[in-house]
Amino acid sequence: SNGERLRLALEELGPIFVKFGQILSTRRDLLPPDVANELARLQDRVPPFPGDQAVRVVEESFEQPIDQLFAEFNREPLASASIAQVHVARLNEGPEVIVKIVRPNIEKTIRRDLTLMTLLAQLLEHFLADARRLRAVEVVADYRVTILDELDMVREAANANQIRRNFEDGSILQIPEVYWEQTRNNIMVMERVSGMPVDDVDALRAAGVDLEKLAARGVEIFFKQVFEDNFFHADMHPGNIMVKADGRYVAVDFGIVGSLEDEDKRYLAENFLAFFNRDYHAVAKAHLRAGWIPAGTRLPQFESAIRAVCEPIFDKPLSEISFGFVLLRLFQVARRFDMQVQPQLVLLQKTLLNIEGLGRTLYPDLDLWKTAKPFLERWMNEQLGWRGLLRTSRDQLPKLAETLPEIPFLLHEALQQFADHPAQDPQQDEREKQHQVRQEKRLIGAIVGSALLISATLVYALSGYTPMSVTGLPRLPVVTLGMGMAGLYLLIISWPSDKQ
Repeated sequence: SNGERLRLALEELGPIFVKFGQILSTRRDLLPPDVANELARLQDRVPPFPGDQAVRVVEESFEQPIDQLFAEFNREPLASASIAQVHVARLNEGPEVIVKIVRPNIEKTIRRDLTLMTLLAQLLEHFLADARRLRAVEVVADYRVTILDELDMVREAANANQIRRNFEDGSILQIPEVYWEQTRNNIMVMERVSGMPVDDVDALRAAGVDLEKLAARGVEIFFKQVFEDNFFHADMHPGNIMVKADGRYVAVDFGIVGSLEDEDKRYLAENFLAFFNRDYHAVAKAHLRAGWIPAGTRLPQFESAIRAVCEPIFDKPLSEISFGFVLLRLFQVARRFDMQVQPQLVLLQKTLLNIEGLGRTLYPDLDLWKTAKPFLERWMNEQLGWRGLLRTSRDQLPKLAETLPEIPFLLHEALQQFADHPAQDPQQDEREKQHQVRQEKRLIGAIVGSALLISATLVYALSGYTPMSVTGLPRLPVVTLGMGMAGLYLLIISWPSDKQ
């Protein structure tokens, strides 16, 4: 098959091409299923470089002998891959650590191979329509960013530190500690952690781990990272995840992470909620509003295409529906309407498929929608409710501070125009006079209301707030709350109605 021939060719070209094939296999929005499945079989396994060479790299990077850096250093690698290999060591202070060392001279090899890949992609797109449809140049460009980022051990250590801080209590997810003094651009030293392989169901069951709870907790960890922390581990395959006997997850390898803009998260939340309500019109509108499809796209046509793809998916129990598959099919439809799928969304979709696969390996009856829905609804409520309004106000504080001094001048100008208004023509229709007076009053009310709202926002933003659990409203000082409510009231009554 074409997929098998491509896999064999990549294996023949070497480890950098193998890694490219692995990443390419996640782009199921672009590839035929048989090709993607074949590329997923690629294994990033390369012979280790000698332990003596690893020692030389460490000593050159720190300009110190290895025995001054570590009490023990095992020259036999624990694991080896195309970018780096891992050794076990022990710090002079006592704790056992892993030392991840980037392969010597690998960056030169990677840049040479990337140049070749780019040239091949350009040629393929020039001569083959299928290559243009699959956006070969775009795929290679995305790979360039990913592979070069993975060479930077300081960046990976920073990623690990961020996720560790987001789960600082360690009650559901343990992240190894980074030892910054022993970390360099080509070397990372971390706490050595242990656990059972996440896909070894028999071992987990024998250890008394609650598999249903473990599966749901994995989905919870993912959605917390995406919608609360805005920073997620994007390489969560079984080789990078372990489980403690007490049911806690352990994650390693932080070279690939993702982060979404608020617009991306809103896009996801709106689409998932609309999808599971089968409101395809809302899905189409969400795409247009987010700018994911061209402005001239006919919504009924787009809505019809989404319905044709998704109705067969929903013709089974909710617990059997794959979020990742829904998102994948959405991307495939959107491609036909010239939607440029953002790399961070593709990264999320790939990670979501991994999480779902792991979850259902642990507990086949896992209902992802039941676990995810509270996160989606809570995030939407926070964006559209009082908390979202107050957070937006804080973000806009500098602009509001610039605007506030102009309010008195605008109010003075409006009052002056009202006072200096020329006498009306006696023949003028009385209704027209009344309409003009109403317009002037509305203008004054709107200016005063805006001033009160802006003032209340500034006071709130500068003083902070404490949540109130009874009403869901912030516990602001009474005067500030009164100013805000009065301003809002004036704006509402100043808003023109259709009857006026």
